Amino acid sequence: MNPHATESQETDSDTVIPYEGWHVMHLFYNIEQSQWSLFSDEEKLEAKTNLSELIQEIRSTDSSQVLTFSVVSPKADLAFMLLTDDLHKANDFEKRITRALGPDVLTCVYSYLSMTELSEYTTSEESYGKDLVEEGIEEGSDEFKEKIAEFNRRIAKYNQDRLYPNMPDWPVFCFYPMSKRRGEVHNWYGETHEHRAKLMGGHARVGRQWAGKIRQLITGSTGLDEMEWGVTLFSHNTQDIKEIVYQMRFDEVTVKYGEFGDFYIGLQLPLDELFRRVGL
Repeated sequence: MNPHATESQETDSDTVIPYEGWHVMHLFYNIEQSQWSLFSDEEKLEAKTNLSELIQEIRSTDSSQVLTFSVVSPKADLAFMLLTDDLHKANDFEKRITRALGPDVLTCVYSYLSMTELSEYTTSEESYGKDLVEEGIEEGSDEFKEKIAEFNRRIAKYNQDRLYPNMPDWPVFCFYPMSKRRGEVHNWYGETHEHRAKLMGGHARVGRQWAGKIRQLITGSTGLDEMEWGVTLFSHNTQDIKEIVYQMRFDEVTVKYGEFGDFYIGLQLPLDELFRRVGL
């Protein structure tokens, strides 16, 4: 549970009510090398020190994380993934990152705002209990109670990881936004919840084949950005990312209902290496 949440809160124009989960910002920048070249060596060192100190400040702030990437391809030069529990903090950190290297050095070429959230298709205790009975385990038996208790522990950890993720230091990063189709023939939101849950169950089973190879974070962006979810993948190599996306596109959920934005690939690097990679 979010320790900052209360049952009722008085608010004013400067207050954002906390919620269960974190805000997530993906920030992609180009470096204006012509502007950077005008800086003296001392000014360049000061600028890089400013950014380094800001990154350290964010990482030392409660309930906040920031990851740094060199973007592969000319879509952008570098990227940041910022996670924090408060929208004011997210907004403040984002503005300061943009200014950290000096005026007009970093130009944002793409950004995405989303929020961690729970899945509405997670199996309920009641549904899991029915499955156990169908498997021949007597309801109320010691074995039944033990399996229910283990299920609840597993779901509690799953929900905690969805709402308050600890992002990995794996080197390969992929981000893309997605939505579910609202077409005349295939409309995700025209299907019953039961049918959608069944489809998502099969979709999840495909994804679990990459356990240990892919770390995934799905964040909600309905009403916040151009599509409905942001998908962030981490891996140790690009092959695993290519293969999971390739296989997932043949899953019925994707074939009939998936719509995707642009894909961004990056390499997670410490700041000193990132500075060298992008020519700072």
